[in-house]
Amino acid sequence: MSVDVTRGGLLVGLAIFGVIIYELRTVLDALGISLPIVPYMAGVFALAGLAIWLVVLNGGWRTEPDEAG
Repeated sequence: MSVDVTRGGLLVGLAIFGVIIYELRTVLDALGISLPIVPYMAGVFALAGLAIWLVVLNGGWRTEPDEAG
């Protein structure tokens, strides 16, 4: 089984996920629930490591464009 993922697509997806999590923390802070940022940062880095590990485990990165035909 091969995972058809580009490095840029994975990094953009992780960046979007990180921003969403950070904004969720900001909204909770505005509601009066103050949470530390370190667990969120650790979670984003753990997710990045897991995603990269799964891509490598399932066939690696797509390095050449698909040939039509």
